[in-house]
Amino acid sequence: MIIESVFESQHPIPSKYTGDGADISPPLKFLQLPSSAKSLALIVDDPDAPRGTFDHWIVWNIPPRLEELSEGAPELRVSVESKQGINGFGQSIYRGPAPPPGKPHRYFFKLYALDQELSIPEGSKKTDVEEAMKGHIIERAELIGTYQR
Repeated sequence: MIIESVFESQHPIPSKYTGDGADISPPLKFLQLPSSAKSLALIVDDPDAPRGTFDHWIVWNIPPRLEELSEGAPELRVSVESKQGINGFGQSIYRGPAPPPGKPHRYFFKLYALDQELSIPEGSKKTDVEEAMKGHIIERAELIGTYQR
């Protein structure tokens, strides 16, 4: 399973997709998804944040048939079936990188193929999503972008 975007793994995220730009989600492609996947989950977080890992986007129950999320996807809704969780900004949307000045931060786009949809409510926290995924992850993929101010 592979997750791709307009930036390569371990390379800078274009400013358009950050708090310094339009702050919209980058386009994401999901390749080689397992045929047994019933749903997908996506978690975007920054483990380099000063106060511990900071969550930027949490989405689950993405139908595998989508195979991609277009640029700015959560501004409307990822899909009818999908749900979004509360990020570190207290919102249920994508919010891009906005690190303090200094060293570059890494942003992990983590894609999970699951054997079922998750039965948790919209607005759940990342810890709730991770707990609900336990025992249901078929495969995992990761794309790491960087950003520095």
